[in-house]
Amino acid sequence: MSAELDLGAYLRRIGLDVAPAADLPGLKALHFAHATHIPFENLDIQMGLPIRLDLASLQAKLVARRRGGYCFEHNTLFNAVLRQLGFQTSTCEARVRLGALEQLPRTHMVLRVDLGGETWHCDVGFGGEGLLEPLPLDGEAHPQFLRPYRFLPEGHQQVLQSFQNGAWVDLYAVEPEPVFPIDFEVANHYTSSHPESRFLKTLTAQLPGPDVRRILRNRAYAELHGDQVEGRELRHEEVIPILREQFGIDVPEGARFRALAD
Repeated sequence: MSAELDLGAYLRRIGLDVAPAADLPGLKALHFAHATHIPFENLDIQMGLPIRLDLASLQAKLVARRRGGYCFEHNTLFNAVLRQLGFQTSTCEARVRLGALEQLPRTHMVLRVDLGGETWHCDVGFGGEGLLEPLPLDGEAHPQFLRPYRFLPEGHQQVLQSFQNGAWVDLYAVEPEPVFPIDFEVANHYTSSHPESRFLKTLTAQLPGPDVRRILRNRAYAELHGDQVEGRELRHEEVIPILREQFGIDVPEGARFRALAD
Protein backbone atom coordinates (compact mmCIF):
# COMPACT_ATOMS: atom_id res chain seq x y z
CA MET A 1 0.00 0.00 0.00
CA SER A 2 1.36 3.44 -0.92
CA ALA A 3 2.18 5.92 1.82
CA GLU A 4 -0.23 8.66 2.76
CA LEU A 5 0.83 12.29 2.74
CA ASP A 6 1.25 13.83 6.19
CA LEU A 7 0.07 17.28 5.17
CA GLY A 8 0.42 18.76 8.65
CA ALA A 9 4.06 17.73 8.95
CA TYR A 10 4.78 19.11 5.46
CA LEU A 11 3.15 22.46 6.26
CA ARG A 12 5.18 22.77 9.46
CA ARG A 13 8.33 22.00 7.48
CA ILE A 14 7.69 24.93 5.13
CA GLY A 15 6.57 27.32 7.85
CA LEU A 16 2.81 27.44 7.21
CA ASP A 17 0.22 27.09 9.97
CA VAL A 18 -2.71 26.06 7.76
CA ALA A 19 -3.18 24.70 4.26
CA PRO A 20 -3.90 27.44 1.69
CA ALA A 21 -6.98 27.26 -0.51
CA ALA A 22 -6.74 25.65 -3.95
CA ASP A 23 -6.60 29.00 -5.74
CA LEU A 24 -3.88 31.22 -7.18
CA PRO A 25 -2.95 32.98 -3.90
CA GLY A 26 -2.78 29.55 -2.26
CA LEU A 27 -0.57 28.17 -5.02
CA LYS A 28 1.78 31.13 -4.76
CA ALA A 29 1.98 30.80 -0.96
CA LEU A 30 2.80 27.09 -1.14
CA HIS A 31 5.37 27.52 -3.91
CA PHE A 32 7.18 30.34 -2.12
CA ALA A 33 7.20 28.58 1.24
CA HIS A 34 8.54 25.30 -0.19
CA ALA A 35 11.20 26.94 -2.36
CA THR A 36 12.54 29.07 0.50
CA HIS A 37 12.48 26.42 3.24
CA ILE A 38 13.62 23.13 1.69
CA PRO A 39 17.08 23.38 0.10
CA PHE A 40 18.19 21.95 -3.20
CA GLU A 41 21.07 19.54 -2.50
CA ASN A 42 22.70 16.31 -3.67
CA LEU A 43 24.47 15.14 -0.50
CA ASP A 44 23.10 11.58 -0.67
CA ILE A 45 24.52 11.12 -4.17
CA GLN A 46 27.84 12.49 -2.96
CA MET A 47 27.79 10.04 -0.02
CA GLY A 48 26.97 7.06 -2.27
CA LEU A 49 23.35 6.69 -1.14
CA PRO A 50 20.38 5.96 -3.44
CA ILE A 51 17.74 8.54 -4.35
CA ARG A 52 14.24 7.15 -3.83
CA LEU A 53 11.13 8.85 -5.21
CA ASP A 54 8.35 7.04 -3.35
CA LEU A 55 6.30 9.29 -1.10
CA ALA A 56 7.31 7.57 2.13
CA SER A 57 11.01 8.07 1.38
CA LEU A 58 10.51 11.68 0.33
CA GLN A 59 8.61 12.54 3.49
CA ALA A 60 11.17 10.79 5.67
CA LYS A 61 14.05 12.69 4.06
CA LEU A 62 12.74 16.17 3.16
CA VAL A 63 10.20 16.56 5.95
CA ALA A 64 11.07 14.41 8.98
CA ARG A 65 14.86 14.59 8.64
CA ARG A 66 14.77 18.20 7.41
CA ARG A 67 17.02 17.46 4.46
CA GLY A 68 16.76 18.74 0.92
CA GLY A 69 16.93 17.06 -2.44
CA TYR A 70 17.00 17.70 -6.16
CA CYS A 71 14.26 18.24 -8.73
CA PHE A 72 12.70 14.77 -8.77
CA GLU A 73 12.44 14.74 -4.99
CA HIS A 74 11.18 18.30 -4.58
CA ASN A 75 8.63 18.30 -7.36
CA THR A 76 7.33 14.77 -6.69
CA LEU A 77 6.61 15.77 -3.10
CA PHE A 78 5.16 19.14 -4.12
CA ASN A 79 2.95 17.46 -6.71
CA ALA A 80 1.53 15.12 -4.04
CA VAL A 81 0.78 18.13 -1.83
CA LEU A 82 -0.94 20.06 -4.62
CA ARG A 83 -3.09 17.09 -5.61
CA GLN A 84 -4.18 16.45 -2.04
CA LEU A 85 -5.24 20.09 -1.74
CA GLY A 86 -7.35 19.86 -4.88
CA PHE A 87 -5.12 21.38 -7.57
CA GLN A 88 -5.15 19.87 -11.08
CA THR A 89 -1.55 19.10 -12.00
CA SER A 90 0.54 17.45 -14.68
CA THR A 91 4.24 16.58 -14.72
CA CYS A 92 6.64 17.41 -17.54
CA GLU A 93 10.30 16.96 -18.41
CA ALA A 94 12.82 19.66 -19.31
CA ARG A 95 16.34 19.94 -20.67
CA VAL A 96 18.58 22.11 -18.51
CA ARG A 97 20.47 24.79 -20.44
CA LEU A 98 21.98 26.90 -17.66
CA GLY A 99 25.71 26.26 -17.63
CA ALA A 100 25.46 23.63 -20.39
CA LEU A 101 27.95 23.53 -23.26
CA GLU A 102 25.97 20.92 -25.19
CA GLN A 103 22.45 19.56 -25.34
CA LEU A 104 21.60 17.70 -22.15
CA PRO A 105 19.06 14.87 -21.68
CA ARG A 106 15.59 15.48 -20.28
CA THR A 107 16.59 15.15 -16.65
CA HIS A 108 14.67 17.99 -15.02
CA MET A 109 11.14 17.60 -13.62
CA VAL A 110 8.61 20.45 -13.60
CA LEU A 111 4.91 20.82 -12.86
CA ARG A 112 2.02 22.46 -14.64
CA VAL A 113 -1.14 23.52 -12.78
CA ASP A 114 -4.43 24.27 -14.55
CA LEU A 115 -6.22 26.95 -12.58
CA GLY A 116 -9.07 29.22 -13.56
CA GLY A 117 -8.66 28.55 -17.27
CA GLU A 118 -4.93 29.36 -17.21
CA THR A 119 -1.87 27.12 -16.97
CA TRP A 120 0.79 27.96 -14.40
CA HIS A 121 4.32 26.60 -14.39
CA CYS A 122 5.60 25.44 -10.99
CA ASP A 123 9.11 24.31 -10.10
CA VAL A 124 10.40 24.16 -6.53
CA GLY A 125 13.39 22.02 -7.53
CA PHE A 126 15.76 24.13 -9.62
CA GLY A 127 17.86 25.46 -6.79
CA GLY A 128 19.39 28.89 -6.39
CA GLU A 129 18.50 30.18 -9.86
CA GLY A 130 14.94 28.92 -9.80
CA LEU A 131 11.47 30.36 -9.40
CA LEU A 132 10.06 31.49 -6.07
CA GLU A 133 6.48 31.63 -7.35
CA PRO A 134 4.48 30.03 -10.19
CA LEU A 135 4.88 31.59 -13.63
CA PRO A 136 2.27 31.98 -16.40
CA LEU A 137 3.16 30.93 -19.94
CA ASP A 138 2.30 34.29 -21.50
CA GLY A 139 5.76 35.34 -22.74
CA GLU A 140 5.73 38.42 -20.52
CA ALA A 141 8.45 39.30 -17.98
CA HIS A 142 7.33 38.73 -14.41
CA PRO A 143 9.55 40.11 -11.62
CA GLN A 144 10.00 37.77 -8.68
CA PHE A 145 11.69 39.80 -5.97
CA LEU A 146 15.22 40.48 -7.30
CA ARG A 147 14.97 38.72 -10.68
CA PRO A 148 12.49 38.76 -13.62
CA TYR A 149 11.48 35.53 -15.40
CA ARG A 150 9.62 34.75 -18.59
CA PHE A 151 8.70 31.88 -20.93
CA LEU A 152 9.40 32.05 -24.64
CA PRO A 153 8.14 29.51 -27.22
CA GLU A 154 10.78 27.64 -29.20
CA GLY A 155 9.20 25.20 -31.61
CA HIS A 156 7.05 22.89 -29.51
CA GLN A 157 9.01 23.74 -26.35
CA GLN A 158 8.71 26.56 -23.83
CA VAL A 159 12.04 28.03 -22.65
CA LEU A 160 12.28 29.47 -19.16
CA GLN A 161 14.58 32.49 -18.97
CA SER A 162 15.76 34.82 -16.21
CA PHE A 163 17.14 38.34 -16.64
CA GLN A 164 20.72 38.47 -15.39
CA ASN A 165 23.36 41.16 -15.84
CA GLY A 166 21.42 42.95 -18.56
CA ALA A 167 20.50 39.91 -20.67
CA TRP A 168 17.96 37.08 -20.79
CA VAL A 169 19.54 33.74 -19.93
CA ASP A 170 18.05 30.32 -20.76
CA LEU A 171 17.46 28.15 -17.69
CA TYR A 172 15.75 25.15 -19.28
CA ALA A 173 13.47 24.08 -22.12
CA VAL A 174 10.22 22.32 -21.18
CA GLU A 175 8.77 19.49 -23.24
CA PRO A 176 4.99 20.07 -23.09
CA GLU A 177 3.80 16.45 -23.13
CA PRO A 178 2.84 15.09 -19.69
CA VAL A 179 4.98 12.15 -18.55
CA PHE A 180 4.55 9.40 -15.98
CA PRO A 181 6.33 8.58 -12.70
CA ILE A 182 8.27 5.72 -14.33
CA ASP A 183 9.85 8.24 -16.74
CA PHE A 184 11.23 10.17 -13.78
CA GLU A 185 12.49 6.94 -12.21
CA VAL A 186 14.57 6.34 -15.34
CA ALA A 187 15.86 9.93 -15.43
CA ASN A 188 16.57 9.81 -11.70
CA HIS A 189 18.63 6.64 -12.15
CA TYR A 190 20.77 8.33 -14.81
CA THR A 191 21.14 11.57 -12.88
CA SER A 192 22.07 9.91 -9.59
CA SER A 193 24.35 7.14 -10.86
CA HIS A 194 25.78 7.79 -14.34
CA PRO A 195 29.50 8.57 -14.08
CA GLU A 196 29.12 11.61 -16.36
CA SER A 197 26.25 13.11 -14.36
CA ARG A 198 27.06 16.57 -13.00
CA PHE A 199 25.57 15.47 -9.67
CA LEU A 200 28.29 12.88 -9.22
CA LYS A 201 31.01 15.35 -10.16
CA THR A 202 29.85 18.33 -8.08
CA LEU A 203 28.67 18.72 -4.50
CA THR A 204 25.95 21.34 -4.37
CA ALA A 205 23.50 22.98 -2.01
CA GLN A 206 21.31 25.88 -3.04
CA LEU A 207 18.59 27.89 -1.29
CA PRO A 208 16.74 30.80 -2.93
CA GLY A 209 15.16 33.60 -0.96
CA PRO A 210 13.51 36.95 -1.65
CA ASP A 211 16.65 38.94 -0.79
CA VAL A 212 19.54 36.50 -1.16
CA ARG A 213 20.17 33.25 -3.01
CA ARG A 214 22.79 30.99 -1.43
CA ILE A 215 24.74 28.60 -3.64
CA LEU A 216 27.48 26.10 -2.76
CA ARG A 217 29.30 24.17 -5.48
CA ASN A 218 32.08 22.01 -4.14
CA ARG A 219 33.99 24.53 -1.99
CA ALA A 220 32.81 27.68 -3.81
CA TYR A 221 30.21 29.50 -1.70
CA ALA A 222 28.30 32.50 -3.04
CA GLU A 223 25.45 34.76 -1.99
CA LEU A 224 23.54 36.42 -4.84
CA HIS A 225 21.66 39.67 -4.28
CA GLY A 226 20.15 40.10 -7.72
CA ASP A 227 23.19 40.61 -9.98
CA GLN A 228 25.48 41.37 -7.04
CA VAL A 229 27.58 38.37 -6.02
CA GLU A 230 29.56 37.88 -2.84
CA GLY A 231 31.56 34.70 -2.62
CA ARG A 232 34.68 32.90 -1.55
CA GLU A 233 36.45 29.55 -1.66
CA LEU A 234 35.90 27.57 1.52
CA ARG A 235 38.47 25.56 3.37
CA HIS A 236 37.65 21.85 3.44
CA GLU A 237 36.68 21.98 7.11
CA GLU A 238 34.22 24.83 6.49
CA VAL A 239 31.96 22.89 4.12
CA ILE A 240 29.87 20.99 6.68
CA PRO A 241 29.39 24.02 8.97
CA ILE A 242 28.22 26.08 5.96
CA LEU A 243 25.76 23.35 4.97
CA ARG A 244 24.34 23.37 8.47
CA GLU A 245 24.33 27.10 9.15
CA GLN A 246 23.44 28.64 5.78
CA PHE A 247 21.29 25.89 4.26
CA GLY A 248 19.79 24.32 7.40
CA ILE A 249 20.85 20.83 6.34
CA ASP A 250 21.32 18.19 9.04
CA VAL A 251 24.63 16.83 7.76
CA PRO A 252 25.93 13.65 9.45
CA GLU A 253 29.07 14.17 11.50
CA GLY A 254 32.14 13.10 9.54
CA ALA A 255 30.28 12.97 6.20
CA ARG A 256 32.53 12.48 3.19
CA PHE A 257 31.65 13.69 -0.31
CA ARG A 258 33.05 12.11 -3.48
CA ALA A 259 33.54 15.46 -5.27
CA LEU A 260 35.75 16.68 -2.42
CA ALA A 261 37.84 13.53 -2.10
CA ASP A 262 41.52 14.35 -1.85
